[in-house]
Order: sequence, then structure tokens, then C-alpha cells
Amino acid sequence: MKDLKKIRLFAMDVDGTLTDGNIYIGNDGEAMKAFSPKDGLGLKLLMKHGIIPAIITGRTSRIVENRCQEIGITELYQGIHDKDKTLQELMKKYGLSPEETAYIGDDMNDVSAMLAAGVTFAPADCARQLLPYIDIHLTKKAGDSPVREAIDMILEGRLTMEDYQTL
Repeated sequence: MKDLKKIRLFAMDVDGTLTDGNIYIGNDGEAMKAFSPKDGLGLKLLMKHGIIPAIITGRTSRIVENRCQEIGITELYQGIHDKDKTLQELMKKYGLSPEETAYIGDDMNDVSAMLAAGVTFAPADCARQLLPYIDIHLTKKAGDSPVREAIDMILEGRLTMEDYQTL
């Protein structure tokens, strides 16, 4: 088992990790995405413990920008196809090694970032082809707060009631 206490950067995909993976498109373009409040609270807890959350996604969405503003995520990269390059730039920016970097994704477009990260997570219903590339196969499916499950593992033994009361 990898040492999750070393994690200082937690990068994630959006569709299929922070959302159920469905993309709802109305007449005027993308209409909505469903985010779990549990994931949002978990991300705030990460930041409270000095761990940087980052989103690296292939799609571009104002909805994701709004969610990041709401939670306080400042490292948002949209329209990214070379996710590994962006993740490596983030690690360099913060002076972090792969062992200090985690990534959660759900499909084969996340493999390059997973190869760059030291610890990898995927939701229970990730693409079967992704399984050889992940360290921790979560029990929660997309849309059922798998990000929070990963965060709880990273912060295990470090959270106090005060952490929750001061959010």
C-alpha cells in the first residue's frame, strides 16, 4: 500500500469522478452537471490540511468553473488532452514529487496523468481497461462521491471534529 500521508496534490478528472459522468446538453449547450456535496466538503477538508486540489479535464464547462469558485479550487485546467503534461507542470510549480501526487480518473483518457502520479484512484464503475493503472479501486461509483472516499483515505487519522466545525 502506498503512503497516502505524503500526498500534497490531489488532481482529478470531472466527468465520471466528480459527476455521474452523464453530460446533459440542452438547446443552448451544456445545461447541467450534478456534483456531490460530500465531495465538496471533502475538497474543503483537503485544503484545510494543506493539500492542493486540482482539476484537469478534457471538456470545457462554465459549470465546472462555477463549482470550483464555490469550493475554492484555484487550480482548474479545462480543454486538456495531455493531462500528464499539465499534472507534471503542477508538480513542478509546487516542487512536488510523484509520491506526493494523487490522481483520480475513470477512463482511458486519464492514463497519462495516472502514469505521472504516485498514487492513483478510480471509481468502482471505471472503465475495465483502466484497472491495471490504478492503485486503489474505490467502492463508490461515479456520482456517488468517489472523490470523497479517496479524500477520506488520504486524510485518515488526521481529521478532528474542529475540522468540520470550522468549514
